[in-house]
Amino acid sequence: MMTRRQLIGSSVAAWATAGLPATPSPAGRLKQSVSRWCYQDIPLDQLCAAAAKIGLQGIDLLEPADYETPRRHGLRCTMGYAAEIMTIPNGLNRRENHAAIEQAFRKGIPQAAKAGVPNVIAFSGNRRGMSDEEGTANAVAGLNRVKRIAEDNGVTICIELLNSKVDHPDYMADHTAWGVNVAKQVNSPRVKLLYDIYHMQIMEGDLIETIRKNIQWIGHFHTGGVPGRHNLDGTQEVNWRAVARSIADLKFQGYLAHEFVPQGKPLSALADAVRTCAV
Repeated sequence: MMTRRQLIGSSVAAWATAGLPATPSPAGRLKQSVSRWCYQDIPLDQLCAAAAKIGLQGIDLLEPADYETPRRHGLRCTMGYAAEIMTIPNGLNRRENHAAIEQAFRKGIPQAAKAGVPNVIAFSGNRRGMSDEEGTANAVAGLNRVKRIAEDNGVTICIELLNSKVDHPDYMADHTAWGVNVAKQVNSPRVKLLYDIYHMQIMEGDLIETIRKNIQWIGHFHTGGVPGRHNLDGTQEVNWRAVARSIADLKFQGYLAHEFVPQGKPLSALADAVRTCAV
């Protein structure tokens, strides 16, 4: 007879893989991964097993305590949290935050490197009345303090671009131009942008041309259907296959991470997204 632990484990595993294809879906020319927070109801081990079966190469946005879990399934953490002190509203655009951010990265970036995590996330912070010019200067100063840590460890700091129109009012890095200006001034191969396609579609559109013009400054991508941040399907406005193809045509070597809140069967929605972006 099965023990209670075995019964629960087998039930979770069966539920986690329900609706998945019998063989892995090829991910095409792009390396695809998935953001952990969108699938919080699925235990991380089970999500990793399902992701490997779907054809993904990693799990995005993990805390250091979880870095090793994807490796047990032949995956990696593709974007890590390495500085808890830095948050979406409270980030690099405040000089008073720089010492704490540097201290956190001195510990967190080597920890990420040891676990094979290629990227760590960073945020601009909110404006709170600050001009974009002052925020740029402050962010550049903060990143100049930590870029050598990233360079020495082979880990890329990715500043996330977010919309200030719907989800994150007052966030400073809400346009590609602001992020590119910062990255250009820091001028490090280990400081780039996390170009969130969902957020940038809301703020400025013109996705394909913007990506083409600025690809050298982009280290990572996120997806999400517009409007609503749901499935990459016919209910929303982005032509995901065209966007994915344009990224692949640029010989992008980083990761395209799915960061949408699934509707319907969550892992089936994820498998569909992988197939859509398999170009």
